[in-house]
Amino acid sequence: MEDAVREFNAWAPRLMDMGINLLVALLILIAGWWISSLLGGWVRRAATRSSKIDRTIVPMFYSTVVWAVRIFTVIAVLARFGVQTASLIAVLGAAGLAVGLALQGTLQNIAAGIMLLMLRPIRAGEYVALSSGADGTVEEVGLFLTRLVQGDGIHLTLPNSTVWNATITNYSRNKTRRLDIPVPVRYGDDLEQVLAKLTEIVNGREDALKDPAPQVKVFEYKENGVIVNVRVWAEASKYWDLRWGLYQQIRTSLEAAGFQPPIPLREIQNPRTGAAPAAPALGAKDSGKNVSDDAAT
Repeated sequence: MEDAVREFNAWAPRLMDMGINLLVALLILIAGWWISSLLGGWVRRAATRSSKIDRTIVPMFYSTVVWAVRIFTVIAVLARFGVQTASLIAVLGAAGLAVGLALQGTLQNIAAGIMLLMLRPIRAGEYVALSSGADGTVEEVGLFLTRLVQGDGIHLTLPNSTVWNATITNYSRNKTRRLDIPVPVRYGDDLEQVLAKLTEIVNGREDALKDPAPQVKVFEYKENGVIVNVRVWAEASKYWDLRWGLYQQIRTSLEAAGFQPPIPLREIQNPRTGAAPAAPALGAKDSGKNVSDDAAT
């Protein structure tokens, strides 16, 4: 009995120290995790409220702050138990090198994400299209992935390396966009009246910018008519409203003014007499075939 008491008295200080170390380490771990979340939330709120900080970098900046604090917390906990942190860091560095070689694609995504945030060819809220075929509004550029929301509401997630290696068409970076609408006019219609009518339509649109001034010009000659190009500028946010509105308004206004869209015509010659037979009904391919057959006979 005396030996057990003597052995317990010998182990009691060690057990007490171990218990205190466990308690302190647990408190450090809890405090570190709480502080990391607190700092991360503060960084996110500060970045969101500031108009000078691009919200594209907020998710990556948040993750960096949070995990930097947590890594230092874990190192402090290990140091509490007497672990040599210098040798641990060296081991982690070697392990990181081995993992990096095994995960080259993942590290490539991280490097691509850093380049996307540094050069910022895309930003949150911008509508972009990639040469890979993906398009949508940028939701977030993270450490590994870029998230897009397509026009039909589908959420699209892409590796950062895919975005970085693609040709990016950014439709939202400039404040204004140009709209070109080809309007066909029949031969024989009064071209000057058509130009005047189109100019009146464009000038009457409030969402069409006055500077640069709209242009209505003859652009090209086709087999069935003259192509008039209507060129206007609009704010990027109003581009589609202007496009849809002009396409509908131009067609209805020209028809109301008596201008009909050009219809393709085809003249069939009699190879023997050189005279043209009676014109077939427009738009009927079978009629044209019958006339050519009759002419051949």
